[in-house]
Amino acid sequence: MSDWRDTLPVVRGKLLRDELLGPFTWFRVGGSADVLFLPADHEDLGRFLKQLSDTVPVTVLGVGSNVIIRDGGVAGVVIRLAGRAFAGVEIQDDRIIAGSAALDAAVARAAARAGLARLEFYAGIPGTVGCALTMNAGCYGAETKDVLLSAWGYDRTGARRDLALADFGYTYRHSAVPDDIIWVQATFRGQPDDPAAVQARMYEITTRRETTQPIRDKTGGSTFKNPTGHSSWKLVDDAGWRGKLHGGAMFSPLHSNFMINTGTATAADLEGLGEAVRADVKAKMGIDLQWEIKRIGRA
Repeated sequence: MSDWRDTLPVVRGKLLRDELLGPFTWFRVGGSADVLFLPADHEDLGRFLKQLSDTVPVTVLGVGSNVIIRDGGVAGVVIRLAGRAFAGVEIQDDRIIAGSAALDAAVARAAARAGLARLEFYAGIPGTVGCALTMNAGCYGAETKDVLLSAWGYDRTGARRDLALADFGYTYRHSAVPDDIIWVQATFRGQPDDPAAVQARMYEITTRRETTQPIRDKTGGSTFKNPTGHSSWKLVDDAGWRGKLHGGAMFSPLHSNFMINTGTATAADLEGLGEAVRADVKAKMGIDLQWEIKRIGRA
């Protein structure tokens, strides 16, 4: 019996069969990808997408900071962008040009060194530029929409797509762009400022994060979006779920909107905990909590 994996396009990067994805995520859980593709550069990525059968599902995985890979693994091809070809950060006057695999914190640091303000909030987001573009990532009163100028990537057919800020249709933790775009690069605009002042504001953000969030644990960042007029952490707390075990998962005693893998959790434990909390908050308070963490793959 033939296997679609035997007729994949030739690439300059790596194609890995049945590769465990847990090690690529912050939760350290989850099954394997049918195929994991690590492109050599953006030309390699675009050519692969053009030649890949449109019947094969494609999933993009960043640094894995806000995702649960389900225990049954992920069907089709998982694409992970990494290395210099996708993670570079360049400064041009008041503009910051960053690859989609660049860490948000690395973008903030580069802007600060160049004396560019307004991107300090990225120091508090544990993800990549690609994820920030997709979900309008933000914290401490600022969001991606406040600093983004434009971005480009490839759609599922391998066609290049260039978008300006207005094309994103940003709302809270959401963009209106097609789900199939794989981001390659983004351009942000900063505001000239004293580098020492920018560094000081970044230090305040990182210090606040380190003292209020369980960043040393196996976590995935904010679990739920904040409903209008409410804070998710308080809803989880009021429902009695702070520090309460569910298999090997629980909501952190330090911050009750952060799930953590205590060491033995499965993806099913983590997702099951989240769903149990959603049901309990709905029953007790009549409020629908919406996931901010992405859950992908087969149960």
